Amino acid sequence: MRRLWQDLADLVFPADCAGCGEPRAELCGRCRAALHGRRARRVRPDPAPGGLPVVHAAAPYQDAVRAVLLAHKERGALGLAAPLGTALAGAAGVARGGAGGGGGEGGGAPTLLVPLPSTPRSTRARGHDPTRRVALAAARVLRGSGVPARVVPVLRQRRAVADQSGLNSRQRKANLKGALEVNARAVRLFGPGARVIIVDDLLTTGSSLAEAARALSADAGVRRISAAVIAAPAEAFEVNRN
Repeated sequence: MRRLWQDLADLVFPADCAGCGEPRAELCGRCRAALHGRRARRVRPDPAPGGLPVVHAAAPYQDAVRAVLLAHKERGALGLAAPLGTALAGAAGVARGGAGGGGGEGGGAPTLLVPLPSTPRSTRARGHDPTRRVALAAARVLRGSGVPARVVPVLRQRRAVADQSGLNSRQRKANLKGALEVNARAVRLFGPGARVIIVDDLLTTGSSLAEAARALSADAGVRRISAAVIAAPAEAFEVNRN
């Protein structure tokens, strides 16, 4: 019911730009360009956890990009899923080996987007699963550009974890160690030649992505794993500026 009222309000009362507050523009041209106006680049946290796959990000996590991500994730601005999905598709396309979501390397091999799972508690509190919603939008963009992409939400938590906010990189790694598993019934989805890309909204320490890669490798035998995110700290881009 909460989500229905939110959707109706979005239709009746045009929102201001989530990035800069410009009136009557859910996402203005300037903020849209900040989100996906450049080619995705490889990013890496410092220090990086062991087992972290190669990660590509669409934009630095700052200013308008930060505001847009938070508006979608925490305030339920669901109309932002489409532009966020476009940004994620760009990062996934580069991670896959193509350019900006195009066909690129790998021909007709399927691209499987595996979203990091939200906890049931956070999903209930927010009224939606933001990562899965944006992953679905990204898959639509990729398919529209000729990439056979689909979302496979096969990861699940095998045990409870503490809230990650406020934890440093070492604490996050310990908190997440062995926390994820692949649904046994979903292992069959990872056929020969499939390209698996773990997707999330934001790269912080990389511990969540590393744990997801471990679970996919250990439980499903996946070997070709990369990762794509919408945003990452500016310093993570600087580490890979060359």
